[in-house]
Amino acid sequence: MSAAAGRIGEERPVVIAGALAGGVALALDGLFRAGASPEAGGMVIAPPHPLYGGRMESPVVTELGFAAARAGLASLRFDWRGVGGSTGEPSGEGPELDADYAAALLHLAETVPGPLCAAGYSTGAAAAVRAAKQGPRVRSLLLVAPPPSMLAEDALAAFRGRVLVVVGDRDRIAPADALRTQFRSLAAARIEVLPDVDHFFGSGLAELSRAAASWLEYR
Repeated sequence: MSAAAGRIGEERPVVIAGALAGGVALALDGLFRAGASPEAGGMVIAPPHPLYGGRMESPVVTELGFAAARAGLASLRFDWRGVGGSTGEPSGEGPELDADYAAALLHLAETVPGPLCAAGYSTGAAAAVRAAKQGPRVRSLLLVAPPPSMLAEDALAAFRGRVLVVVGDRDRIAPADALRTQFRSLAAARIEVLPDVDHFFGSGLAELSRAAASWLEYR
């Protein structure tokens, strides 16, 4: 499959071959948007926790897709197992989330050449960090409101690419000060704190999109 299969700026539904669950192969629902050129690479975008309304239609996930398009990257956002059109039962457990993210990352890697960015929102951001450890083509991380307690310290310590963390100054689930402390040893990490924004981004979507697009453009 080639990025040329879809027009730039237009998303199209895709089915992602997932892991086995109970001896049955899962099928994850996804939306793919082609990039400006195949060599530009692409970004996988994971939604938040599947048991708390985490879907690929989340406004934050959608904005990250727009940001990738503005930066010329292909993008793939997807629903966790058991959510939306994805088969299986939702659980929100780490191994299941990791298997779903790995399936989406493999799908994008087989669709476009070039470097990949692992991205996600909240629980999806934590899954992106873990996925980067297993994805040799992942060169950057774009993490929106990642809960510090959910971030894998070994995966962060091993990552050598660029990192953007976007969080609101009113986020009590992912406090900005805790994230600054957690990422201070990563020389290529940047923390963008949005004013008057909480974990659920009832406001600040435009600022999030601008920050993400600007960072992605200077890859």
